[in-house]
Amino acid sequence: MESINSRTRVAVLTAVAWALAGSPAWAQHKQDEGGVAQRYHQEGGSPLAKEEMHQNINPKAPSMTKAEFDKGRRIYFERCAGCHGVLRKGATGKPLTPDITLKRGTEILKVFIKYGSPAGMPNWGTSGDLDDAEVDLMARYIQQEPPVPPEFGMADMKKTWKVIVPAEKRPKKKMNKINLENLFSVTLRDTGQVALIDGDTKKIVNVVKTGYAVHISRLSASGRYLYVIGRDAKVNLIDLWMETPDNVAEIRVGLEARSVDTSKYKKFADQYAIAGSYWPPQYVIMKGDTLEPLKIQSTRGTTVDTQEYHPEPRVASIVASHHKPEFVVNVKETGKILLVDYSDINNLKTTEIGAARFLHDGGWDSTKRYFLVAANQSHKVAVVDTQTGKLAGLVPVGKVPHPGRGANFVHPKFGPVWATSHLGEEGIALIGTDPAKHPKSAWKMVQMLKGQGGGSLFIKTHPKSKNLWVDTPLNPDPKISQSVAVFNLKNLDQPPKVLPIGEWAGIGDHAKRIVHPEYNKAGDEVWISVWAPKDKTSAIVVVDDKTLKLKTVIKDERLITPTGKFNVYNTQHDIY
Repeated sequence: MESINSRTRVAVLTAVAWALAGSPAWAQHKQDEGGVAQRYHQEGGSPLAKEEMHQNINPKAPSMTKAEFDKGRRIYFERCAGCHGVLRKGATGKPLTPDITLKRGTEILKVFIKYGSPAGMPNWGTSGDLDDAEVDLMARYIQQEPPVPPEFGMADMKKTWKVIVPAEKRPKKKMNKINLENLFSVTLRDTGQVALIDGDTKKIVNVVKTGYAVHISRLSASGRYLYVIGRDAKVNLIDLWMETPDNVAEIRVGLEARSVDTSKYKKFADQYAIAGSYWPPQYVIMKGDTLEPLKIQSTRGTTVDTQEYHPEPRVASIVASHHKPEFVVNVKETGKILLVDYSDINNLKTTEIGAARFLHDGGWDSTKRYFLVAANQSHKVAVVDTQTGKLAGLVPVGKVPHPGRGANFVHPKFGPVWATSHLGEEGIALIGTDPAKHPKSAWKMVQMLKGQGGGSLFIKTHPKSKNLWVDTPLNPDPKISQSVAVFNLKNLDQPPKVLPIGEWAGIGDHAKRIVHPEYNKAGDEVWISVWAPKDKTSAIVVVDDKTLKLKTVIKDERLITPTGKFNVYNTQHDIY
């Protein structure tokens, strides 16, 4: 039995650790749902865990063997880098650089790692994720100098670049009978694949090998080419005109990444692709039909608020303008939005717009003139007028907004609005987007709807729908994480209808999360992923948008860990 002195010592150290972390409620051991949601959102393991890195010896830090350092590095990149950053400069989590951690000391750091904090730090020890020896190891590891991963330049990219089917040998016309406009690209997260599913027949057309944990799928302006990017920074180019759609080119653009898009402006349709990396912090412009890398641009620079240099500004998301030859590149740590003019990539012109840290994901308003992006840790949404190239607004919303692409609809009182849900709270924020006809509502949060709870990742509607769909896959309550909330856009004062998607799936009682509602082209049905562990049965539930009744359940042994789904037509035309 633990002695009273030992228990007292742990309590005192816990109080000190949490006080130093800035938590006023150090005695509260339960994390709020926002903290839990953020933990799950950032987890999944960085591909950098497998990269060789040099051990930097700090004489002031506790000693570590090479084997201990390598194990600590692996744990850090698998568990911690998503929140604290590759170089431990801080992002979702606080900075963990040696100038800070050495002052805390091993004992306080051990308590903090083991018990966590109400501010969102996971209780890695008491949860069973790390044993006491590993907690001690990590307390010593984060006092060392952070190892720097290798860079990844043009020569590295070209070594990985493969053209599987040359452009001149591809079909000159569509060679299959698939209704491509209603095809869905479905991420099979843990298998490193995407499933191409016919939206009419609900049958899998092909399962295509890709990078690990595909983050998004994007369509070329013509709708012919599908681009997908994995967390391991592998980009795959899939030709949808082939008899059986499949890979025609691939490349790695870095060591870890999240974003890809293609040139949408009509004069440059299908000409270019762009991908942004988490590491190294940079983006690359490629040929649209072969993925040949053409130009690499670093995103390292100063932060928008303190104007301090940051060595690790990750490219969080990229969208392509339909009205100009521009890519909108969102840089997380610096809080800057870059409007990249690709009309002459040899003389690249970039407009830098200061927004707020930490930029994440976002989408266009209904006119596609204004781009709205979540600065999630600042609890704001930044609005850019891409016509003038200036910041139109910085809108305070709820805790940790996470819109995906967001949702556009016409509010009965405030006119056109764009909506986001949140990781950290139950609210759904509605932002006015019509400065011409509704100037009093423009770039303001005009209403906050009450949803099921925090832990939402995606929100969706359709121009032909009267409904707004909100998922909550990262909520700690299984009843909430296994259902979706549906709001009636004609009567937003009513509470949402909650649909038991997990129950409708009929795949058993094992753990599952309900994620990413996606409309078909017609806007009359919604596809929702039932995401179960890799060794369990998953499914996709299809719901009638008008009746809110179950339409069908897509089940297939190849449908392993489905998450994001991207309808070709809606993604091609940015309909959401």
